[in-house]
Amino acid sequence: MSEILDKAKQWLSATFDTETQQEIQQLITANSPDLADRFYKDMEFGTGGMRGIMGAGTNRINKYTLGRATQGLSNYMLENVQKKQLKVVIAYDCRHNSKKFAKVVADVFSANNIQVFLFEDLRATPELSFAVRHLNCDAGIVLTASHNPPEYNGYKVYWADGGQIVPPHDGGIINKVNALDFSEINFKANEALIETIGKEVDDAFIEASVKNGSLSNAIDRKNLKIVFTSLHGTSIVSIPDALAKAGYTDVHIVEAQRAPDGDFPTVKSPNPEEPEALKMATDLANKINADIVIGTDPDCDRLGVAVRDTDGNIKLMNGNQTMVVMTKFLLKKWKDAGKINGKQFVGSTIVSTELVNDLANSYNVETKVGLTGFKWIAKMVRDFPELDFIGGGEESFGYMVGDFVRDKDAVTATLLACEVAAYAKQNGSSFYKELLAIYVDNSFYKEHLISITKKGMDGATQIQQMLSDMRNNPLTEIDGEKVATLSDYEASIQKNLITGKTSKIDLPKSNVLIYQTENGTRIAARPSGTEPKIKFYFSVNSNLNSKENSVKVEANLDAKIQRIIKEMKLN
Repeated sequence: MSEILDKAKQWLSATFDTETQQEIQQLITANSPDLADRFYKDMEFGTGGMRGIMGAGTNRINKYTLGRATQGLSNYMLENVQKKQLKVVIAYDCRHNSKKFAKVVADVFSANNIQVFLFEDLRATPELSFAVRHLNCDAGIVLTASHNPPEYNGYKVYWADGGQIVPPHDGGIINKVNALDFSEINFKANEALIETIGKEVDDAFIEASVKNGSLSNAIDRKNLKIVFTSLHGTSIVSIPDALAKAGYTDVHIVEAQRAPDGDFPTVKSPNPEEPEALKMATDLANKINADIVIGTDPDCDRLGVAVRDTDGNIKLMNGNQTMVVMTKFLLKKWKDAGKINGKQFVGSTIVSTELVNDLANSYNVETKVGLTGFKWIAKMVRDFPELDFIGGGEESFGYMVGDFVRDKDAVTATLLACEVAAYAKQNGSSFYKELLAIYVDNSFYKEHLISITKKGMDGATQIQQMLSDMRNNPLTEIDGEKVATLSDYEASIQKNLITGKTSKIDLPKSNVLIYQTENGTRIAARPSGTEPKIKFYFSVNSNLNSKENSVKVEANLDAKIQRIIKEMKLN
């Protein structure tokens, strides 16, 4: 504890402003237990940036941890980007302090003689990715904590290609940041280098979104009844305009959730993965008999989609289901246009449904599978310029259409989901029936996610112990099925537990374990990169001989997942 106290007392020096010094002094005087959590480690600048609770301290998001990250990034860019005038673009979301933090970041860049384009007000994260290339910038920053609780904020870094930073830049930037003392941050802004931007970029982004999110000019968009909620986030400034420009006129916004608000007052969590978060929207959909519900997270990169099932009830799709349906329609669009020639691919991740691989294969299109996170899908686009990227997604409710945005993009994905629903409706089908048709043609895949929260120093240790136990004492059976393979992405080895043979995994190292049985049942485990959680992903599948049998098959698959969870003592 004395080491933590010594570290905290350093924040009482003249390097830090009076407000920060007072906040730390109060914690020291009160002998607050919160002091340890604020100083037991430095806020980690990871491979995509930082995310954490706001407040004073080394393990918090504040002016100084953000300033240090920006100074380190500036130093790296000045040494490694060979241009006379470097340029960055900065966006921010609806969270508390995001606007203030964005200006702090702009000040530090400008103090280092880097030109800054700063959005005039909150904007969607995918627009930031778009703006990097649209404005010919060398990097981009967005201040956001995505769907984390209200006390969080964060800092995401994008490179010149519009994707989040990946090797080798991520490691180089991290080294520069870690080498800095807080006293070395240059906060003295050069206002002449900071330019406010807005409408011109907005218009270009919306136009590109509509172009990429459209399936056909023959779709009757006026006949689709849509309910939309921004969950108090940034998407309210882009998605309604995009829907209107695309030709959707029957759009109903959840008014109680329209206004951007960092407290997210109407939901426990502003996460469209949670049915509870979309309850106001689904209630409105039932009231007005809407066809589809769309809800987005605070920074507008994830979307939740709810549609009517075969009984007419509103049903929330999971990210895998939405991903599969949208990918199928993009593949069909490319095929109908005669554009599939063996030089295309779709993108996915190691914890997403394997159904997308089967689907793409049926169109003779390759699926490239990377680590969790859209930066890896964006890297695929960059690494294979000779191939056309059709689209790609991951289980965590993210999707990317084409390559004009190099991150998950709820704006364009919203348009695409509505295109699918409108096309299906005018042809006597529905979004959900299209999903069932995919299951009949392939297999009924059912996925489920459990997140277990373990906070603080002890929590981090517990998470690592859980993964260590799964790694060193592997399961040999799952729900009566023999485990065939264990893929350890940290060791970069896949081991066949039946034959004992091993093979190399050709992906960057990551603390992920994936078990797969002989029957195709799959369990993945990984620590969250943004929250104190360990995540378990379950995937089971079965043949579906007809749409009419879907309810029974789904119930059997759900029961199987619950048996596995009980078997692993995770409930």
